[in-house]
Amino acid sequence: MSSRLFYRSLATATKSVRPPVQLFGIDGTYASALYTAAAKESSIDKAFQSLSKVREVVQSDKDLAEFLVNPASSKEDRSAVIDALSSSLKLDKSVGNFLNVLAENNRLTEFEGIFSQFSVLNDAYKGVVEATVTSAKPLDSKTIKRLQTAISKSSFVGEGKTLNVTNNVEPDLLGGLVVEVGDRTVDLSVSGKIAKLNQALNESV
Repeated sequence: MSSRLFYRSLATATKSVRPPVQLFGIDGTYASALYTAAAKESSIDKAFQSLSKVREVVQSDKDLAEFLVNPASSKEDRSAVIDALSSSLKLDKSVGNFLNVLAENNRLTEFEGIFSQFSVLNDAYKGVVEATVTSAKPLDSKTIKRLQTAISKSSFVGEGKTLNVTNNVEPDLLGGLVVEVGDRTVDLSVSGKIAKLNQALNESV
């Protein structure tokens, strides 16, 4: 499928199917396009499974990864490799077509970012909300569970959603927490409070 036909099908699908989360950037735009196409042509689950297969192969085969992102590779060669991958991995039709569009437009370098963004859409489709809690020291399981309960009840998550909490450690925070849920951030860290104090002091001078 040519890029013109692919985007024509997207224009039709967009009228009835919209991604559950608004994404930005080139990788976000492509991920949203794939979501729309997959929702119309097959299913989100099948598309995500196929993308995951491709990612596993690319990560395990260094030569393949370098070939796909090599600007010296011809469009025909990239498309031939994508067709071979689609056949051997039995990829979902929407993903096979999508990868050919990336090959045609020399955008295979964006694959990792697109996969990451499509994962966000896939989680949202399944009702999973990702939250990241950053702390100066690792949090124990009891504290994480309490935070999960509190965040789940907030307006950040919404009714009927499943919350998945990840704890990141950044000693520079000094203390407190930074909570990120989707595109929302609540900075309760000591370093954040100090930064706000310094800004207030500078503005008053």
